[in-house]
Amino acid sequence: MKHARRIAVPLGIAGVTALALTGCVGDAPTDPSAAPGASGGTAAEGCEAYADYGTFDGAEVNAYGTILDAEADRLNESWAEFEECTGIDVVYEGSAEFEAQINVRVQGGNPPDLAFFPQPGLLASVVGTGSVLPAPESVAANATEYWNETFQGFGTVDGTLYGAPLMSSVKGFVWYSPSVFEENGWEIPTTLDELDELTATIAETDVTPWCVGFGSGEATGWPGTDWLEDYVLRLHGADVYEQWVAHEIPFDDPRIVEALDRVGDLIKNPEYVNGGIGDVSTIATTDFGEAGLPVLDGECAMHHQASFYEGFWSDDNSVEVAEDGQVWAFLLPGTEADAAAVTGGAEIVAAFNDSDEVVAVQTYLASPEWANSRVSLGGVLSANSGLDPANASSDLLRQAYEILQDPNTTFRFDGSDSMPGAVGSGTLWTGMVDWISGADTQSVLSTVEQSWP
Repeated sequence: MKHARRIAVPLGIAGVTALALTGCVGDAPTDPSAAPGASGGTAAEGCEAYADYGTFDGAEVNAYGTILDAEADRLNESWAEFEECTGIDVVYEGSAEFEAQINVRVQGGNPPDLAFFPQPGLLASVVGTGSVLPAPESVAANATEYWNETFQGFGTVDGTLYGAPLMSSVKGFVWYSPSVFEENGWEIPTTLDELDELTATIAETDVTPWCVGFGSGEATGWPGTDWLEDYVLRLHGADVYEQWVAHEIPFDDPRIVEALDRVGDLIKNPEYVNGGIGDVSTIATTDFGEAGLPVLDGECAMHHQASFYEGFWSDDNSVEVAEDGQVWAFLLPGTEADAAAVTGGAEIVAAFNDSDEVVAVQTYLASPEWANSRVSLGGVLSANSGLDPANASSDLLRQAYEILQDPNTTFRFDGSDSMPGAVGSGTLWTGMVDWISGADTQSVLSTVEQSWP
């Protein structure tokens, strides 16, 4: 996931490979999925980069996802030139109730043309209804060329690719104010034990160590799952993490209990939260997008959230994200220094309609041209290997991109997003709310274990 969210940017990024489509510009495609846009037409001046997509005067494609507010505005801008050149009107609807409503719409026979699934587990469950279409040839070609096998796997169910990623994120960043850290002489921790020590040190000052929010509309609770997943991976390694996500070990295995208790040592301690907001009880209802903002005022020292949170510091990218800027971030460390294990996420673009215009949009969203367009607008990242890192809005996002592309990185997809929807976006979300509201770790995890389908 997971996230609720101005001049069109030229998409012809130097050095980026052209569309991963079969045939040459001007060929008459025999397979619409090989070269979307069977209606043909001559590209307008300045639209040569979109010629292979064809022209669709007056066509409309509706897309549905979790991206809201300012991030939705940037999303709409990212495909504005594509719309102008192809004639396709991409109508995006964002919803904080996506996880529930996508099932309602599918069951009611009213699915969107495209859905941006923030959870592979949810995608798999909807694929099970028979309503999601396998990725067309052009999307599969882009996925193969521009994403590594790990990311391709997120859009694959039972060996069939249903969609390529849209945006991507590295989770487990801890956001902070460089000036506040410098003024107080606080050092960036290199291990989890050092993070505990730093938290205790900060608590002795007039700054609260952490600000936290689990709120996210119908998806309330997911920020808590990110904490748990990060600690499972860092404390017990990738093998245990994978076994837990696949339910090869019980959800309430002692190692998972230990991980959540370690999280609780930080964010259930009334001395450590909730800077600029209130006490521990406010975490359950504070919107995750607002939760980190007290860092800017020095009311709290740290906020745990993914790389995409860069887009939440301001609506207009006016907050400087830099090592000497208003905010910066370090990765949640491991048990030892220089651990290279991270969690992350991505949206998967899946289709319920195989019309030429829908295939054209789905293919464009899987291209490096779209990735460069959206990333250049700021605040987000893509794992598309055709992305020019120079287009990222900060060194932090460029660092995150290097992490995603580094073969030595132990990358694991967000655990709750990979679990069956009934758990990952169901009992685990509600369980995290119960836990932060006072329920004990063992009972919460045991309840989730009993809910596993």
